[in-house]
Amino acid sequence: MAHKHADHGPHDHGPRHGEGRTGHGHHHGDTDIDWALMAPELESQAELFAPLYERVMAWLAEGVTKPGQIVDAGSGPGVVSGLFAETFPGARVVAVDGSGPLLERARARAARLGFADRFTTVTGELPDALAELEYPADLLWASNSLHHLGDQRAALAAFAERLAPGGTLALLEGGLPARFLPRDIGIGRPGLQARMDAVEADWFTRMREELPGSVAETEDWPALLSTAGLKPTGTRSFLLDLPAPVSDRARDYVVAILTRLREGLADDITVEDRATLDRLLDPEDEASVHRRKDVFVLKAYTVHTAVRTA
Repeated sequence: MAHKHADHGPHDHGPRHGEGRTGHGHHHGDTDIDWALMAPELESQAELFAPLYERVMAWLAEGVTKPGQIVDAGSGPGVVSGLFAETFPGARVVAVDGSGPLLERARARAARLGFADRFTTVTGELPDALAELEYPADLLWASNSLHHLGDQRAALAAFAERLAPGGTLALLEGGLPARFLPRDIGIGRPGLQARMDAVEADWFTRMREELPGSVAETEDWPALLSTAGLKPTGTRSFLLDLPAPVSDRARDYVVAILTRLREGLADDITVEDRATLDRLLDPEDEASVHRRKDVFVLKAYTVHTAVRTA
């Protein structure tokens, strides 16, 4: 599964969003994407979200003590894998992803940060690639990767099978759509992002329906974790709050996401909203996100945990 992450969910994975890979998550069947070309952007986006992931790690560490092996299922370029290695210095970390170029960056990152001796990678599509794990996982992290698998219930069962007794599955799915701008930005019709959220949610539904073996599921993640034979242990949401004025990295992130949405949703939004997006993405326009002082990043992710009791 090739994926990319920084964000996801219906509102995080715009058409060819590429966000998912920013540190986790992955698109399945994205054979038209040049991951080697995308990798620097995905890595930068994941690093932008590092403060959020660090809070997730601290929360996970309250219930997961001294894990022997941590698996990042849908790792992308390995930014989150690195945070796991830092948070759990005694653990082996395995990054699993469908993209060889992204895993190359993950290995280089591990060497650069000094944990290459306890870091390995597995190249392959989820969930089948998990069968290649040498040891079961004490902590398996799946961030915005499950929703790219047609049969999510079967995939969760496969994830559960790769857990050691007492092992924890941490599933990042859902949250809230990102916000980058005020409701009224002074150009176009107010409420642009809310309208794009609705269009993107429709796209997400179509994406799910078109996946091989797609099965419709009520997105009650704790209930689905229970059906996989696991005991749900917690649900918590985490906020990335980067107020204006944002850093250059955050501004680049906003430009990248709006660019992908403009390219992917062009046929589904109004002429007026397309014109507004064009202005927002024009570096020469004073009203663009390249220049405006009111650009911010506000995004919530939700993580669900469950334990294998037998």
